[in-house]
Amino acid sequence: MSKYRNNLPQLKGGLFLSDGGLETTLIFHQGIELPHFASFDLLRTQEGVGRLRDYYRSYLAIAQGDERGFILDSPTWRANEDWGAKLGYSDAALDAVNRQAIELMVELRDAYETKSNPIVIGGCIGPRGDGYNPGATMSADEAEAYHAAQIGTFAETEADMVGAMTMTYAEEAIGIARAAKAASVPAVISFTLETDGRLPTRQSLGEAIQAVDAATQAWPAYYMINCAHPTHFARAIVGNEAWCKRLRGLRANASRRSHAELDSSPDLDEGNPIELGDEYRAILKSHPWINVLGGCCGTDHRHVEAISHACRRAA
Repeated sequence: MSKYRNNLPQLKGGLFLSDGGLETTLIFHQGIELPHFASFDLLRTQEGVGRLRDYYRSYLAIAQGDERGFILDSPTWRANEDWGAKLGYSDAALDAVNRQAIELMVELRDAYETKSNPIVIGGCIGPRGDGYNPGATMSADEAEAYHAAQIGTFAETEADMVGAMTMTYAEEAIGIARAAKAASVPAVISFTLETDGRLPTRQSLGEAIQAVDAATQAWPAYYMINCAHPTHFARAIVGNEAWCKRLRGLRANASRRSHAELDSSPDLDEGNPIELGDEYRAILKSHPWINVLGGCCGTDHRHVEAISHACRRAA
């Protein structure tokens, strides 16, 4: 049985951390090969499970030390039908690995949660296509049918919510939110933005959030931005419109590079952790309702620790 599904603590305030760039950390810092950026494939072996466990522990220790809550997203961003098929996973095998991922998250929560740092387990969902380029898009109905299997699996586990990361267009986000609603699971929708603060489809962030809310009776618990640098989106979230106050989380890239530049780069741009923390702090000063903070491509535990310390000064 899930612990927080009917009462997400991050909605009550307080700062919550999340992890950083899982895949970029494993590939560039640990030298692990991840075909198709699929970190869930590490769950096949005890060594792989150990690598994932150690990765999450580095962040959980920061949250525990700083007395922050934590959003513990499973390593299942690629664990859907299309990407699973590329790695030879059947539907049954995908179901099993998604369940195994949540079991690992429960183990970690049991080891690190205290009264002062609640740990919320999120079943992480990624896009059907590429995380930078929407490519062939689906209708909202198609997206609901496509993502229903993974969401249905999470609904039967101890996952407290589902978190859709790196969404590139509104229709897929609508489908995910509808599937989550049908399964009675809270959903968090995180959009990726280009250097001009717009989705890859050229839709504005505000338009995308409003479209999802209108089509789902505002089912998402909140929205986030991930896989973009603060300098790319700071101007896109100016103002106090209702849609902007639905934005509660940030998981920024360390790099100021565009998605196209990151995709073709042979190296990892780690940016500057202290500078990134200060950029988060500046955003929180004008958007105090944002309280879920982590990283994306190029970030690691150093960036999240810097963000946590910097944002203590903004609270």
